[in-house]
Amino acid sequence: MKLIDKYILRKFLGSFVFTVLIIVAIILVIDITEKTEKFVKAGVTTQQILGYYVDFIPWIANFITPLTTFIATVFVTAQMAGRTEIIAILSSGVSFRRMLIPYFIGSMIIAAVSFVLTGWVIPNSNKSRLAFEIEYLKSKYYFDQTNIHMQVAPDTYLYMRSYNNQSDVGYNFTLEKVEGTQLLSKLSANRITWDKEKDKWKLTTWKKHEMDGMEELIEEGKEMDTTLAIHPNEFENKYRNYDGMTIDELNDEIRKLTLRGASNVEVYQVEKYTRFTSPFAILILTFMGVIVSARKTRGGAGFQIALGFFLSFLFILFFILSKTVAEAGGLHPMIGVWIPNIVFGGISLLMYKYVPR
Repeated sequence: MKLIDKYILRKFLGSFVFTVLIIVAIILVIDITEKTEKFVKAGVTTQQILGYYVDFIPWIANFITPLTTFIATVFVTAQMAGRTEIIAILSSGVSFRRMLIPYFIGSMIIAAVSFVLTGWVIPNSNKSRLAFEIEYLKSKYYFDQTNIHMQVAPDTYLYMRSYNNQSDVGYNFTLEKVEGTQLLSKLSANRITWDKEKDKWKLTTWKKHEMDGMEELIEEGKEMDTTLAIHPNEFENKYRNYDGMTIDELNDEIRKLTLRGASNVEVYQVEKYTRFTSPFAILILTFMGVIVSARKTRGGAGFQIALGFFLSFLFILFFILSKTVAEAGGLHPMIGVWIPNIVFGGISLLMYKYVPR
């Protein structure tokens, strides 16, 4: 690596860290200001608040990484252009394409670290952050769905008329095992209740039908403890629970929801694909940032930095819109999260070809 590469890389990574610290500090002040009253009302201790923000800071810092990378790129490049350093580099025989290498090395380092953090490290700290928000910052959650149908295993279907997540009681319960069009067994109960001590369900006024060829065996009773392929936490508040899932856990959740025919599986698929597309967004925005700010202007770097901010926020708005449509089922989740990268990648290539430098 040449001296100029080390110079650009050091400035780029240094500016990135500085930008992250500044923006996170601003977000932190705003967030604390907004939540102070809720903390007081909930009676949260200082230690609990500090623990919450220990989890919150890495999450928000990683969440804004594409934006902060772009801002750092524009700032460093515009500064170098204003000092005629880029003109000197290009005049020495270094091509613009060659000058991009340290930027891409820096952005690939950021992208790789961000991918590991997003995929496996931060989700584990998010579990406690989300639990804190649900416990102290969100309103009490009541599961209000009725006529619950779900597939809990291959050829096994569950039905409940309603479920009370405060007392962990379900009503008018039925569990059927079907092979093709033939009913093999049916277990029904007036009520099912979760027993925390036994870690099992208690069925009240139950009846079981077993089909053995042409014969039907019937059992019934007042109460019975049994294990079912559902757990009370499936009826708890699901507020952003995908933030607390590693990529492996997301894959398991997607498989489970797909098996059950759940209507919100797209939300988890979008989250999964976003974690894979985010590193590419960092590379694309770095490329665009260099092109936008590499030209020296008479008015200084202010216009270039403003243009950089405008393009970065345009990317974010486009990403949010595309993501929302994908989560609603209007687009395939993979296509929805890749569209912003494809569009802005194309814009970057056009700018590289036509924008004078």
